[in-house]
Formats: sequence, C-alpha cells, structure tokens
Amino acid sequence: MKMWSGRFSQGPDAEFEQWQRSFPFDRVLLPYEVAASKAHASALAQAGVLDGDELAATLFALDQIGHEGVPEADEPAIEDVHHYVETRLVELAGGVGHKLHTGRSRNEQIATDLRLYVREQIDEVTRLLAQFASAFVSQAEAAGDSAMPAYTHLQRAEPVLVAHWMLAYVEMLLRDIDRLSDCRKRLNVCPLGSGAVGGTILPLDREAIAAELEFDSPAANSMDATSDRDFAIEFVQALSFVALHLSRWAEEFILFSTTEFGFVKLPEQYSTGSSAMPQKKNPDALELIRGKAGKVFAEATALSIGMKGLPLAYNKDLQETQQPVFSAAQQVSGMVRVATGFMGTVEFNYVRMQQAASCGFMNAQAAAAYLVRQGTPFRRAHELIGKAVRLCVEQSCELEQLSKDDYVLCGIDADQQFYSALALKEVLAIHNVPGGTAPARVRGSLQTAKEKLSQYFGVAHACT
Repeated sequence: MKMWSGRFSQGPDAEFEQWQRSFPFDRVLLPYEVAASKAHASALAQAGVLDGDELAATLFALDQIGHEGVPEADEPAIEDVHHYVETRLVELAGGVGHKLHTGRSRNEQIATDLRLYVREQIDEVTRLLAQFASAFVSQAEAAGDSAMPAYTHLQRAEPVLVAHWMLAYVEMLLRDIDRLSDCRKRLNVCPLGSGAVGGTILPLDREAIAAELEFDSPAANSMDATSDRDFAIEFVQALSFVALHLSRWAEEFILFSTTEFGFVKLPEQYSTGSSAMPQKKNPDALELIRGKAGKVFAEATALSIGMKGLPLAYNKDLQETQQPVFSAAQQVSGMVRVATGFMGTVEFNYVRMQQAASCGFMNAQAAAAYLVRQGTPFRRAHELIGKAVRLCVEQSCELEQLSKDDYVLCGIDADQQFYSALALKEVLAIHNVPGGTAPARVRGSLQTAKEKLSQYFGVAHACT
C-alpha cells in the first residue's frame, strides 16, 4: 500500500508509477535511513508515542533491516527507501511499525539521509585524497635532489627538483581536502523534526536527535531544512575540483610518458596494449581518469540547474538531486583509488629528466640574476643574456659553452663565477625562498606536507 493512498480513489497509471519511483537508486541510502529512523524512534518514545516494549521492538527490527543491508534486486512495489524500511519494519515488528512515521515526513527524511550520506562520503574521499597525496610525498622523497624541466606555455622554462613538481600536486590535494572539510561543517545540521514544511507536530527533542546522529545542531528553519540542497551542490562542486586536479595530473603524466619526453615509465598494472600494434603500451588508466572528470563536471552542473528555479519548500524535482551526488561520489572515489595505485607503482627516468633540465637554456634566468647581483639593471641583464641565447642558437651550443670572447661580443664580462652560476646545482640553489625549488626549501616543504597529511590517518569518523 502507498504511504499516501488514503486521499486517492484510484491508483496511479502503471507506467507513471514505475517512472516516478526512486527506490532503484535511493536504496543506497538504506543505512542512513535506518540510523535516522532509530533516532526518530527514540524521540517518539521520549515524547510518549512509543512505550518501552514498542521502542525495543522497533529498534530491534531496524537493526535487523540494517544488518540485512541494501536489497540486491529492485522491488517494483516499493516507491522509495523510506517506503521500503517502513514496509519491512511492519513485516518484522508488526503493527508497531506503523507508528514510526508519527510526527515526521519523507521531506525531512531524505534531507537527513542525504546529509548523512554526503558526510560519510566526505570522510571517505578525504581519506583517499590523503593516501594519494602521501604517494606523491613518497615519490618526492625517493627522487632526492633529481632535477627536471619546469614548463610554462608547455615550453621548457627553468629547472626544478622532481620533488618540487610532486609537491605541487600535494598542494592541490590539500586544497581539495580543505574544501571538503568546509562543506562538512556547513552540512552538519539535522533536518529531523522539520516535518513536511512547518515543523513536527510533536514536542520532539530535536537536540537529542541531532546529537544521536552526530550532527552539530538541529536545522534552524524547517522550510529551509526540507528544501536545502546547497550541501549537495557544494559537495559535488568540491568533487569537481578533485576531478579537475586528477585530470591535469593525468594529462601531464600522459605527456611525460611519451617517447618524446621519456620522463615517466608507465606501470604495466595500469596500462593496456593495442589489438593491432604489438609494441604499444597505452596509458589507459590516465586517459580514463581524464575522461571521467567530465562526468563529474556534468553532475555539478545538473545539480545547479535542477535547483535554480525551485520555490520553497520541498518539490519532487529534489528527487533528481540524488543521482548526481551518488554518481559523482562513486566516480571520484574510483578515480582516486586508481590514481593512488598508479602513483605507488610508476617509475621515473631521472637520468632523462636531469639531462632535460641541463639543456635548452634552462639557466638563462640564473645568468641574468648573476648580472643583477653584479649591479646590472634587470632589464639590461635580460637583454644581454637574450643576445647570448641568440648566439648559442646560431652556434648550436649552450650558454655554458660560449667562450669569454663570445660573451664580450654580447656585452658581458664572463668571469669564472659567471660560469659557475650556470651550473644546474647553482641554478636550483638561487631559488632559496619559501615555496621555491632550492633543495633546502624543498626538504622543508616535504616535512611540512607529511605533517599536514599525518592528521588524516588513523582517525575514523562515525558513518551515521
């Protein structure tokens, strides 16, 4: 029987009935619906609606439903996860099961369930991101003082430590974690007790309900509580940043794994071959991560568009906000898991990277900096070194290979200290500022990253 059938003299159109159901996808919310129902049952007992035996029977049956878990198969007669739990509760506990819906509405139930789901997903994605970031830290430590080219406009710019490059991704991931943490703080209010729109009809202890479910407080306004999906939009938008960073990382590793770069050795565990070309090893894991990022962006857009025209309070349109949340969470969790496995097994050609960092005039800015330290204005130093580079291009050589006479032609007095300043080690060392690539600074940044990440390990958050 429908939860709302008393008002109607005939049943819904069969096709419409199946089309409007949400149980095929919202059944994943079963653990959260059970937890919220237990909190509501306790509040009903405190309000005198359930006696002690009824409460015990209700809680026992709800625990059994939770233990049974999400049904593997769809049940066409069930409208949604709330309908399923109530129906199963009556089967297990008898008539007392009909009392559980006293003083509550599905509007507040789904708002609560979805918050519990998003909160748990935030904790899970945070844990996965910390593991991914730690894989970068491990690779950065293994790289030691190895250098590589850094790029601007996808052209070689300056040499940096490989570890410095790795830590750039750690910074992105730490920002992702911060965004998820902020979202968690804002969503952690409890809609239960809001009723359908104006608040529950019973004197329920909303503070006790919120505390049982580990919310910080009850939601302050019943109309907002039942219709708010800001937290869902914010969560998926935060996930879209994760997907964005994963896609950028994947693209760079795809480039660096090509023969033309040769910096990255693709792990066979995360690669595939070609059905036609026997020699191929393709970066399929990276390409799929790059491709799946688009799905996450689409889910974020779908949520915003779905909400933009809704008046207060609950509208059935809100049913359509669930699947984008489920999909984005599933996509990002899978992407991060695969990316972490890839980073844990990938190898780098440090020799090739070091060679690339030592040619192509990667020391040009360092040469200009040396002249500046000798008192030459930067614009003049820039011009003089530019002339030297042009001469190198004509002679097919590097800056350190020009003779003193060549430098005289460019207006530069190249003494031994000048040539020493062109060495890769010295070029790296001059970037000795916070956030710079000087080896001492990078070692400090590595330690800071490890300290930041350490707080995310060994801490288990309650799911519901």
